[in-house]
Amino acid sequence: MEFFCYHRDRPGSLALREELVEEHWSYMDRYAKELIARGPTFADDGETTTGSVHIVDLPDPASARAFAFEEPDYQAGAYRDVLLRRWRNVLGRTMWDFPGGRTDGNRYLVLGLGEGPAADLVPPLDREELVAYGPLLSDDGNTWLGTAMLLRVPDPDMARAVLTADRYADIEVHDREFGGRR
Repeated sequence: MEFFCYHRDRPGSLALREELVEEHWSYMDRYAKELIARGPTFADDGETTTGSVHIVDLPDPASARAFAFEEPDYQAGAYRDVLLRRWRNVLGRTMWDFPGGRTDGNRYLVLGLGEGPAADLVPPLDREELVAYGPLLSDDGNTWLGTAMLLRVPDPDMARAVLTADRYADIEVHDREFGGRR
C-alpha cells in the first residue's frame, strides 16, 4: 500500500530540524527500499523550509502511522501537523526514475484537497513533467480525498492549474526539491 505523508514545519523549528538532520536521514535510510519520493518544501523565498514530503510503500495503515509519527523531527516537536493518506502511484515509478533529473527546472508539491466526486484520476500533464502523481484516499482505499503530485513546471500558477480547480476545497502549491542522500 502506498501512502502520502506531509509533515508541516512548526514555525521557528528550523534550528531543531538542522540539529536533527542526521537522525532524520538515518531514519529515512531504514525505509530506502520503500520510498517512492521524498524531499523538503519551501516558502516563497525558496530558502525557508515549510515541511517534508515522503511517499512510501508500506504493508498497512498502522505501518504508515508508525512511519509518520516515529520520525525523529516529529518526535522532537519540529512539525506542527502531519497529513497522512493512502495514495496510488499512478505513474508506477519513484522520483529517482524521473527522466528530468534531480535539479533542472522548478519543482512543486501540489495538494488538491478533495470535495465531492473523484477528479483528476488520470494525469493531466505529459508524464515527463510529473515526478509523482496520484489520488489521496481513505485508509480503506475506497474514498477519494484529493490529489497529490510532485511536478516540474515553470511557476506556481502553472502547477496550480494542473488540477481541475472547482473539484477541490483547496489547492496548495509548495516549492520543493529532491531530498535525501540517495
